[in-house]
Amino acid sequence: MRKTIIFLITTLLLPITATAEIFQWRDSQGGQHFSDRAEAGAEIIAIDPGYSFHIVKYVYDGDTVQLSDGRKIRLLGINTPEIEGRNKTAEAGGIEAKRWLTEALRNVRVRLVTDSEKKDKFGRTLAHVFTDQKRHVNLELVKAGLAAVNIYPPNLLYADALVAAQNDAEAASLGIWGRTDYAPLSAGQISSHHHKGWRRITGQVKGLRNTRKFVYLKFNPQFDIRVERSNLKLFPDLNDYIGQKIEVRGWLNRTKKHFSMLIRHPSAIKALTDSKNLTDSETK
Repeated sequence: MRKTIIFLITTLLLPITATAEIFQWRDSQGGQHFSDRAEAGAEIIAIDPGYSFHIVKYVYDGDTVQLSDGRKIRLLGINTPEIEGRNKTAEAGGIEAKRWLTEALRNVRVRLVTDSEKKDKFGRTLAHVFTDQKRHVNLELVKAGLAAVNIYPPNLLYADALVAAQNDAEAASLGIWGRTDYAPLSAGQISSHHHKGWRRITGQVKGLRNTRKFVYLKFNPQFDIRVERSNLKLFPDLNDYIGQKIEVRGWLNRTKKHFSMLIRHPSAIKALTDSKNLTDSETK
């Protein structure tokens, strides 16, 4: 009988949210009943309702999956290399990231933790994914060096943990951090060949320029980075970067022969204290 009661309570809890309540009452014959609706004389059972769990139906790549209910989920705070597809060119490490994610989600249920923005412009649900074994999938991809941190304000949940995991993976040259495909590129060496995909660019900040929407840090006439004014509160004073040797990470935008990179979060900027990280052309 006890097993039956536990099963009934568990069944009731599966589809409900953390704010739901379970009621218990007995009928005139002494039979015990459970429901998520209040009946006359019913008592609330003090049970932690837990979370709603889901089954992953399909893994598109290292950072995008589809649930059995049809929703597409984009893993928040990270980016993995692309795999070949329509209008997409395969990137080094993409297959490995997809393979890892497929295995991590095999025969498990997952729960979603969302942040400030619930969906992206493509209609995908933005979420941190946790398995029923309490594995934080987004974080583990970063720990393995299969994903780079990509913080997109105002979604800052778990940002510190993700950045710390990336620092460890980078120090150990794991995954993408050990691949020559993602080795840092000098700001003076950028060309149309390096235009597409996620890049690491190194150089010395030579100046700062303000516009109505952005603050630009200039490396040379060919390359700069830009920070939206709405995100400035997340950064130290950008003037402090002038004269500093740094590495920036993100996607290049090209306008004719000029290249720029949008930086949304300080985690995409790394200070370089060792001169061996720069070529002679960058220090001039």
